[in-house]
Parts: sequence; structure tokens; C-alpha cells
Amino acid sequence: MKPRLNVHISHKLSEKVELIAKRPGVTKASVVEAALMGFFSKEFDDQRDGALIRRLDRLTRQYDRLERNLTVTTETLALFVRFFLTVTPPLPNADQDAARALGKERFEYFTTRLARRLAGGKNMIKDVLEEISAKEGDFFTPEEIDALRAVREGLSVHDGPPDGKMSDWELSQGEAVDE
Repeated sequence: MKPRLNVHISHKLSEKVELIAKRPGVTKASVVEAALMGFFSKEFDDQRDGALIRRLDRLTRQYDRLERNLTVTTETLALFVRFFLTVTPPLPNADQDAARALGKERFEYFTTRLARRLAGGKNMIKDVLEEISAKEGDFFTPEEIDALRAVREGLSVHDGPPDGKMSDWELSQGEAVDE
């Protein structure tokens, strides 16, 4: 006697099994067995593991960006505090009330601007990082960039790139121009 297995599946899934089993030479048992074989196969494990690895890679990149942004933010704040404490002279007692009032006014202005920037989706750290990040023109002359593009596109150095564009990633792949 063959081993039996009684399982309960959803109505929707049952309908799909019934539909496939209507084909000639296909039984419900063969459909379920093929599905279970696929589930237990190494290929299924590899697909599942591949999806998990891709998600982990994406999370790692996001974490790295967050860590970088936090480092920039922390260093910026530390530098500002150090500069502020070393450069700002102490105020005489007579001027402290006026300074507090001005400070309160400035702080309210600051929080209003901050709320506006955040509501508008602006990000000062991203803006600053984009301003200070290196561009390909910082390292190469326009002629060298054209030569790198030509090599990447499989053209001679004198033909030039077909569309005149090459991504930073492509340039960073380290393909040298042999002349």
C-alpha cells in the first residue's frame, strides 16, 4: 500500500490543481508531487537564498549610507560646537537678556526653516555630499574621459563615444586606455 497524505489547501489553490489535472495524463497526485519536489529541490533553495542575499545586500548598502550620513552629521555638529565654543566670546551680564531674546528669535526661525525643508523633502546632508563629492572632471581631462568612453564602447580613441555619455560606475571599473 502506498503512503497517504491528507492535507487541507485553500479553495483557490485546489481549483488550480483541479484545472491542471484535467490535462491528459496528469493527475492531482502528480501535480502535488511535482510541486513538493520543486519545493524540496536545491533549485528552490537557491532561488530563495538568492532572493534573501539580494535583500541583505540592499539592506547593507542602505545601512552603509545611513552610517556615512550619521558620521557626516556627527562630525559636522562636533566641528560646529568646537568652533562656536572657541570663537564666541562670553557676553557681559548686561547684554545677556538681549542675547537670549535674539537667540530665541533665531531658534524659532531655524525650526521654521527646518520644518519647511523636511516637509518639502529636502535633505541638507545629501545636498552637501553632492556638492563635495568628486566628479569625473576632478580627475580626468575631457580628452581622457572621451578616451575612456571610447574604450568602454569598443571604439578607437579617435572615434569618440557614440552618445558622449558614460556613467560614473563605468568609469570606475578601471579599464585603462592603451595608446
